[in-house]
Amino acid sequence: MADRLLTPRAAMGSAFSFLVIGMTCYFAYAALQGDTGLVEQVRLSREEAELSSRLEDLQAQRARMQNLTHRLSDGYLDLDLLDERTRAVLGYARPDEIVIR
Repeated sequence: MADRLLTPRAAMGSAFSFLVIGMTCYFAYAALQGDTGLVEQVRLSREEAELSSRLEDLQAQRARMQNLTHRLSDGYLDLDLLDERTRAVLGYARPDEIVIR
């Protein structure tokens, strides 16, 4: 009895079982590691958080630069800021000041 071959019906059942197990493994792998899998979703959410933080920093820097530009414009000239920038860029100093480098 041990040397008896599988019947066609039993062979089809075994083949179907292997097919179902194989497809289950494939879809489980795709759900975790695929292009839209769980691992990719975690990576994308982490990247989104980093980029959002970078965007906030750039927006704050842009607002600061716009404020400085406005303060040096023809319509609104901040003399203190102009004096500070002149000293920093050109290295100017008044005669009554002592410059330490």
